[in-house]
Amino acid sequence: MAGEGPKAAGRVALIWDDSVAAYDFGRGHPLAPVRVELTIDLIRHCGLLGSGVDELLPAPFDEARLLRHHREDFIDTVRRLSNDPTARADLAYGLGDGDTPAFPGMHPASVQVCAGSIEAARQVWEGRSDHAFNPAGGLHHAMPERAAGFCVYNDPAMAIDWLLEHGAERVCYVDVDVHHGDGVEVMFRDDPRVLTISLHESGRFLFPGTGAADDIGGDEALGSAANVPLHPGTSGELWLGAFDAAVDPLVRAFAPDVLVTQLGCDTHATDPLAHLALTVDDMAEIYRRLHRLSHEVAEGRWVALGGGGYQAVEVVPRAWTLAFAEMAGRSLPIETPMAWQERATERTGLVPPRSFTDDPVRASEAMLGQARQAAERSVEIVRELVLPRHGTRG
Repeated sequence: MAGEGPKAAGRVALIWDDSVAAYDFGRGHPLAPVRVELTIDLIRHCGLLGSGVDELLPAPFDEARLLRHHREDFIDTVRRLSNDPTARADLAYGLGDGDTPAFPGMHPASVQVCAGSIEAARQVWEGRSDHAFNPAGGLHHAMPERAAGFCVYNDPAMAIDWLLEHGAERVCYVDVDVHHGDGVEVMFRDDPRVLTISLHESGRFLFPGTGAADDIGGDEALGSAANVPLHPGTSGELWLGAFDAAVDPLVRAFAPDVLVTQLGCDTHATDPLAHLALTVDDMAEIYRRLHRLSHEVAEGRWVALGGGGYQAVEVVPRAWTLAFAEMAGRSLPIETPMAWQERATERTGLVPPRSFTDDPVRASEAMLGQARQAAERSVEIVRELVLPRHGTRG
């Protein structure tokens, strides 16, 4: 259970505003806002709040900040379609039929997600909280000129930009979503102050098709990106082994002022949009490692954001409650609270899990063999191409 790692020395913040539930692509879309609402409900029902662990509203967002990483014509298009989603959309902006359809109120809802991630950054950088979590954030696919992969505006980039503007000299972004953190990498690939690290299912098999191990950043800042693509069927043991071999030494070598993480939980074995084989128990181990790194290399400064995860009842609330419990240094019960189970069924008609743990995942030796070879190769490339640029080979 959460709480085995280092304890939070001070305050911990949960950033939440009910209005972000308006970030809703409509009935049947996999990025359902109920997955985040049920996460907040589970955190509350588990008694994680209080005594220095606070639920906070974000401060108002200055929309001029959008122009720092998004093109003006794209923002204007989002505003126009937000007011009239039936208007003709230029698909060059990534909005319309498909993964990221326009919806009423799209612009203000997307802005509010960004406000939450900047608030998490502000809480940590100004010393108000050791750690801060915005579970509605993590929209890492949004590009400067277009929406992509369910993401309209890139809130992780906004949070990183805010930190740099307010005095952070080195920010490390670690993305554990099953999909490559392409948008954040693109926005900082030529900035040596930012190291983006993404562990993800290989683009050979999954959207967005990028994030090869030899993708190490832009010409102006080679080594500013590290990618660990993984094969379908990758188990938690293999995933964690790749993290320990490549990511841990790289974060330590970079020595960031702040650790920013995207905690997409679509790496789960049952996720309908991907093919890795992690459990929530594996995810709890990931969160312990990130928590430990935040204290050992960034004086505890940890900004955490949500992301993908499309088992809205079965996985997302448990995974992100485990993450928040780890941040708060608190333990969880063995079973999810009955009141939360009833609430989840009432909201979705589905039967939620009773336990905070999962049964082990069974995989064929052939699949595990392929996954092991792919993970070892990705780690080898990162250690050869990226680690030496930061003065170490691990």
